[in-house]
Amino acid sequence: MDRLRPADRLRRVLAKVSGEALGPHQSAVVRIGFGGTWLFFLLREFPHRHELYGPDGPWSWELAQRLVTGNHAFTVLLWSASGWWFELVYGLAVAASALLALGWRTRATSVLFMVGVLSLQNRSVFMGDGGDNVVHLMAMYLVLTRCARVWSLDARRARLRGTASAGAAGPVLWGVLGAFLAYGAVSGRLSGGWAAVFAALWTGAALWWLVERYEPEGERRAALDVLANLLHNAGMLVITAEVCLIYATAGWYKIQGSRWQDGTALYYPLRLEYFSPWPGLSEVLAGSGVVVMLLTYGTVVVQVAFPFALFNRRVKNVLLAGMMLEHAGIAVLLGLPFFSLAMIAADAVFLPTGLLVWVGARAGALRVRVPLRGASPRPALSPYPGASPGPLLGTPPPDPPPATAGRDPQARLDRAGEAG
Repeated sequence: MDRLRPADRLRRVLAKVSGEALGPHQSAVVRIGFGGTWLFFLLREFPHRHELYGPDGPWSWELAQRLVTGNHAFTVLLWSASGWWFELVYGLAVAASALLALGWRTRATSVLFMVGVLSLQNRSVFMGDGGDNVVHLMAMYLVLTRCARVWSLDARRARLRGTASAGAAGPVLWGVLGAFLAYGAVSGRLSGGWAAVFAALWTGAALWWLVERYEPEGERRAALDVLANLLHNAGMLVITAEVCLIYATAGWYKIQGSRWQDGTALYYPLRLEYFSPWPGLSEVLAGSGVVVMLLTYGTVVVQVAFPFALFNRRVKNVLLAGMMLEHAGIAVLLGLPFFSLAMIAADAVFLPTGLLVWVGARAGALRVRVPLRGASPRPALSPYPGASPGPLLGTPPPDPPPATAGRDPQARLDRAGEAG
């Protein structure tokens, strides 16, 4: 077979990028990971919310107002200094995180999630442990993605009713968001750039709803699908590049430090009481020079090598597992669970599709399927041509085809293994 010419190869790549939302399972894991991470953080810090982001914090309302005026950061918390407004914004941030993780009306809840993250973090910029910066960035990138194609309530609704936009909840939600957008623009509380961003998001959602309602299979719907796929794939590319940039810069900066060069860098945080939730375990690890040296050098090697390992699937998977284990160790040894959860959620964009499909299939086989009342079993859109979309946690793999006379038993086992 003749090799494809460069022009044909380019056309095939463009057709794939514009024709489907790539990495639906990876984007779903990133959505669930960051929505859950921010939700757990807000719930854990609920008793201390006034000191972190509210009126009792060391970073006063006046100082935050001066900073935002200078850097034009976005936060709705500075629209009012009243206590009820802070409680409302904090409560909406909690609700948006939970709904995003569940994948309910994801086009709207991803915007609400971004608003909640930016509003709280830009109100008190000195709060956080490093993971807040990752959540801050990913909250903006997730708005561009179609991260509810699988493992979401939207995917379940599309499977049962034929469309994810069924019901009046979506239009009502976007109507409320549009009212807040109009109020912020008219009152001058939204800067020109952010007003344009939210206006573009609201207009796009309105066009999508109108076309899906009145022309679900026409050319306009196809054009919107192409645009949504391009934005999704661009967002996933940016997330991938951002994770690589985080590890590359962290690794190369570590190389320049003398403590990382002599292999003793991890000894010092293990000896700090503030970063020792398990003092006995930290004492054991810090007392072994060999373990400290191996962990120190291993951290640098994994972080520096990971961006280059993307060219080799097996090496990438090994380093990816090493980085996730590293972050799990940071959560336990140094008491930084939310930083570790945020980084693990970011790392999930590199997880193999086969592994995610297998996990989803096994989880779907364990849950009890309860059909919605009055729902008609209409087909839904699937990220893969010819495949039927699964429920909230995935679909069990199909049974292997029956054996025919004279067929090799080993071939039957191989096919069953591929299906599983």
